[in-house]
Amino acid sequence: MPRFVIYTTMSKFYDDRAVRLGEYIATTGDTVRGAAAHFSMAKSTVHKYVTERLARIDPALASSVRAVLELNLAERHLRGGEATKRKFKS
Repeated sequence: MPRFVIYTTMSKFYDDRAVRLGEYIATTGDTVRGAAAHFSMAKSTVHKYVTERLARIDPALASSVRAVLELNLAERHLRGGEATKRKFKS
């Protein structure tokens, strides 16, 4: 017996928000923290949208966002060192 998903107005709103966040991160290469600041949202909310909800809605976009998030994670230690360097230089 097939199961039907009934989208309410609010779930459509959250799905659209997840897609907008995913497109923003994929095109700009921004971090979760940067996207959260750009959209005035909590970091944990942005992370949950782009990792869980987006994978259900648009798997192709979710994989490109995952690649950006993995790159940001790999470069995290370098960015922290640069921020400390700039802090003490000025």
